[in-house]
Amino acid sequence: MLLYLVSGANGFVGRALCRLLTERGCRVRALLHHDAAGPWHERCVCDLGSGSLPTGVCRGVDGIFHLAGLAHLPDQCSTEESLYRRVNVDGTRLLLDAAKAAGVGRFIYFSSVKAAAEPGDDCVDETWDAPPADAYGQSKRAAEQVVLAAAREGLHASVLRPTLVYGPGVKGNLRRMLDAVACGRFPPLPESHNRRSMVSVADLADAAWLAMTTDAANARVYIVADGVDYSTRALYLAICQAFGRRPPSWSLPMWLLTAGARAGDLLGQALGRPMPYSSLALTRLCGSACYRADRLRAELSWRPRQDFFTVVDEMLSAQNARRSAPPA
Repeated sequence: MLLYLVSGANGFVGRALCRLLTERGCRVRALLHHDAAGPWHERCVCDLGSGSLPTGVCRGVDGIFHLAGLAHLPDQCSTEESLYRRVNVDGTRLLLDAAKAAGVGRFIYFSSVKAAAEPGDDCVDETWDAPPADAYGQSKRAAEQVVLAAAREGLHASVLRPTLVYGPGVKGNLRRMLDAVACGRFPPLPESHNRRSMVSVADLADAAWLAMTTDAANARVYIVADGVDYSTRALYLAICQAFGRRPPSWSLPMWLLTAGARAGDLLGQALGRPMPYSSLALTRLCGSACYRADRLRAELSWRPRQDFFTVVDEMLSAQNARRSAPPA
């Protein structure tokens, strides 16, 4: 029975991947920041940013799926660059060194499309190589280079760059959007025809499995996206329909959204801190981030089985169950 180590196993993607591995008859050793029960057979607790790993964490392991990392820090955090580097870059190097010392044969690194600059209105593939501008993206790019260097030295290693991930139990901005629509607090945005790429957590787990088990994936970087270009308005309407809500017959005009964002910029400058609504927030809401997964399809024969519209009902069911669950 193959044994896989999954770092960040208790996260949204990590749990889905662990379930997939156990369903395929593999043993899973979870590397966790905090102790937790889950779909794994063994668990080790450590802080990858501490500079040390538990003794024997990679012993007997056939392959490593490395998901653990630091993703979100408050805007303008004074120590963000050093924190991102310590966890995302140095932590990856630490785990790679332990893997090589233990004779682990394969290593899959979960990076992000943020490891390259935002593509603007273009839809790009892995050949888009403009350097990222923020500390998070820079740390993910640096970690990728560490992994690819190990691949050149003989370790089977691949890099996955997921787009925005959705599915039951989703967290982050998508969860906040679901909650806001449920409470009637999400603004009726206009149809801006922006293009956002996404992928389901189940399809992402399948892509990771293919990268782990396919020799052709060695030393390759793969964008993971389901191939549907989503506008924010289309997502909003799909969520409204799943909730059984009739969306308003009107929408906020783009000129008003833009004016409000500029006002937020000016207020933030005056107060010396970012405002919740600004030009950056508007870009995140209505801007494009379009990516193609042609390489993954061509080289690993990966085919997504889901899209947001077919999964949204399951997401809402999970969201309702979370809200109705008694406090832990």
